[in-house]
Amino acid sequence: MKRYFLICFLLLVSILGQAQQSLSLADAIRISLENNYDLEMQQSEQLIAEVRNSWGAAGRYPYLNLTGAANTNYNRNETESYLQNQYSGGASVSWTLFDGFAVNLNKQRFDELETLSGQNTGLMVESTIQSVILAYYDVLLEKEKLNVYAEVMQLSEDLYNKSTLQREIGSAVTYDVLQAQNSFLADKSAYLLQQVSYKNALRNLQFLMADDASIQWELTDNFEAIPVEYSLEELKEAMLADNKSLKSQYINRNLMQNAVALAKSDYYPTLSFSGGATATRTGIDYKTSGISWANVNNFYGNFTLSFNLYGGGAKKRALQIAQIEQQMGDVGIQQMTHELTNQLNNVYEFYLVRKTLLDVARENLATAKLNLQISREKYENGSINSFNFRDVQNLYLNVAVGELEAIYQFIDTHTNLLRLTGGIVQQYSE
Repeated sequence: MKRYFLICFLLLVSILGQAQQSLSLADAIRISLENNYDLEMQQSEQLIAEVRNSWGAAGRYPYLNLTGAANTNYNRNETESYLQNQYSGGASVSWTLFDGFAVNLNKQRFDELETLSGQNTGLMVESTIQSVILAYYDVLLEKEKLNVYAEVMQLSEDLYNKSTLQREIGSAVTYDVLQAQNSFLADKSAYLLQQVSYKNALRNLQFLMADDASIQWELTDNFEAIPVEYSLEELKEAMLADNKSLKSQYINRNLMQNAVALAKSDYYPTLSFSGGATATRTGIDYKTSGISWANVNNFYGNFTLSFNLYGGGAKKRALQIAQIEQQMGDVGIQQMTHELTNQLNNVYEFYLVRKTLLDVARENLATAKLNLQISREKYENGSINSFNFRDVQNLYLNVAVGELEAIYQFIDTHTNLLRLTGGIVQQYSE
C-alpha cells in the first residue's frame, strides 16, 4: 500500500512539473506571433498579394486557346439517306501589343500592393509585440505587488501574534490586540484581492498567446527598467525612416501616382493582334456510293489599332479625379508626419519625466523601508503607538506599490517610443 501511494505521489509530482513551464519575454512574443489569428489571416492576405503580382496578371503575355469538336448528322430524304461526320479543331492567339504603357503600370501597382500588404503585416506584428510586452510586464507588476502585500500582511500577522502573546502574559490590553487584528485582516483582504489581479493579468497574457490555460507559466524575465539615453533628433530621423504607418502612407501615395499614370495611358491608342488556324474534315457516307471526305484549312492573322477620340469626357474626368486624389495623398503624408512628430515629442517628454520619476520612486522606497524599520523598533519598545505605526506601514505599502507602478509606466513609455521609431521588432527579436 505504501508503495502504491509513493507511485501515485511521484506521478502527481511529474504531472505538476510538466504543467509548469518557464516563459521568457522572447518566448511569449514568439508564441503569440505563431498563434495570432489576425496575423495569420493578414499573412494569407500578403500571400495573395504575392501570387497576384505577376506579369501575366498585368497583361503582358498573350492568350492562347485550343478548340476541338466532333459532330455526326444523319439525313434522310425521298431519294437517298446519308451519314455526315465532321471533325474540326483550331488554335487562336490574342495579344495586346500596346495599350499606353498600362502593362508596366499595372505591374508597378501590383508591386506597390504587395509591399503595402507586407507593411500591414509588419504593423500587426508591431502591435502584437507591444501588446505582449505590456501584458508580460503587467503580470510581473502584479506579482511584485503581490509580494509587497504579502510582506505587509506578514508584518501585520507577526505584530498580531505578538500582541496576542503579550495579552496572555498581561503586558498588552485587548484594545491593542483588536487593533493589530484589524490591521492583519485588512492586509490579508488586500493580499487576496491582489491574487485575483495577478491571475487576471496572467490569464490576459495567455489569451494573447492563444495558449492552453492548463499550463502554469513561470515568467523568467526580471521586472526592471533600464533607462537608455536618446537624442530627440535621432529619434525623429528614425521615425521618418522606419515608422511603418508612415511607410504605408507613402505607398498609398505611390498608388495614387500610379492611378494618374494609368488615367493618362487611356489617351494612347491600343494595338492588338489576333491570329489562329482552323482545320475541318467532313465525311459524307452515302449508301449507294460510299463515304467521301472533304478537308478545309484556314489560317488568319489580324492587327487592330483602336483609338478612342472622344467618350463624353470620361478620360478627362478620370484624370482630374486621379490628380486630386494624388494631391490628397500628399496632404495625408504631411498630416501624418506632423501628427507623428507631435506624438513623438510628447512620448519623449513623458520618457524623460518617467525616468526622473523612477529615480524619485526608488529613493522614496529606500526612505520608506528605513522609516518602516525604525518605526517597528519604536513600536516594539513603546515609543510610538499602534496608530502611528499603522500610518507608517500604509505609507510603505503605497510607496512600494508606487515604485512598481513607476517601473511599469517607464517600460510602457519606452515600448511606445520604440514602436513610434520603428525599432520595436529589432529590439525584441534579437
